Amino acid sequence: MTETKEDKPGGESTLTVVLALLVNLAIAVMKAIAGLITGSAAMLAEAAHSVADTFTEALLLTALRTSARPADRRHPFGYGKERYFWSLLAAVSIFVSGAVFSFYEGFEAIFGPTVEQESPIIAYIVLAIAFALETVSWTQAVRQTRREAKEQNRTLFEYLRHSDDPTSKTVLFEDSAALIGLFIAFAGIGLHQITGSQLADGIASVLIGLLLAAVAYLLSRTNRGLLIGRQADPVLVFAVGKRLRATPEVEAVVDLLTMTTGTDSVLLCARLDFDDSLGAADLERACVRIEAELRAEFPELTEIFLEPVPRNDPELRARVLARYGRELHGGAGQ
Repeated sequence: MTETKEDKPGGESTLTVVLALLVNLAIAVMKAIAGLITGSAAMLAEAAHSVADTFTEALLLTALRTSARPADRRHPFGYGKERYFWSLLAAVSIFVSGAVFSFYEGFEAIFGPTVEQESPIIAYIVLAIAFALETVSWTQAVRQTRREAKEQNRTLFEYLRHSDDPTSKTVLFEDSAALIGLFIAFAGIGLHQITGSQLADGIASVLIGLLLAAVAYLLSRTNRGLLIGRQADPVLVFAVGKRLRATPEVEAVVDLLTMTTGTDSVLLCARLDFDDSLGAADLERACVRIEAELRAEFPELTEIFLEPVPRNDPELRARVLARYGRELHGGAGQ
């Protein structure tokens, strides 16, 4: 596992989010003006889409700033999960200010009074400019995500599935949705112009709403798991378990608990059956050394707790079996 520095001021995550915010703010203004001029439901839905994305970036910037605060008395494990809280609110923002408005405009166009389409050429020009600007933001998000996936020797899909950093993932998802939404809006406006019926325009708006709702759901599910207390990356858990089993003083890894407490921040609790021949002083020195070695090899481990336990304790064995379905003495443990 590689320790990243994206959450630091001036890091790439901040650059990605700021670039996306500026792009979406400019696009939102253009789309809103074009939507009012043309009367296109799809264009107004796209304006709401960009407004939602702008709010999302503002929330992500808040997440980056607040999650970097150091641990204190009230929060001894730090503020890393602030990033997940604000990212969850960003997902809610995408749904409330984007999807709901798009559904409203779509159903209004489908079932409401007919509105004449005016100056569709303005809509096409705005969509083209928006596509160019969105491509810039999307390219930056893809570049960052691919680089981080490469650092972890993973495919892009695997990285998105296991990543504990929601910022670049959120920007990538919403920018991808924005590009798809532009194509949908273009098709709706074009069909409206060709057929003279605003039905296609309304359907396009509803499709944009469904797209935003899907993105909001995916992001909410990710951040929900991280807020509840998700296990650390399985690759890291496997490596830590293997490293502990290779320690001379450790006879068995009885239990291995991990929790992601922030981006590149993991809490580890290892229950170990030590060699019974060790004295109290030897056991203390072994624990100190093992902790130092783990910190040096795995920088993500910000808090480490080592607990000596007997491997044959029935209550502990029952809890491990209930959690993993098997004991951890000789396997990967997760």
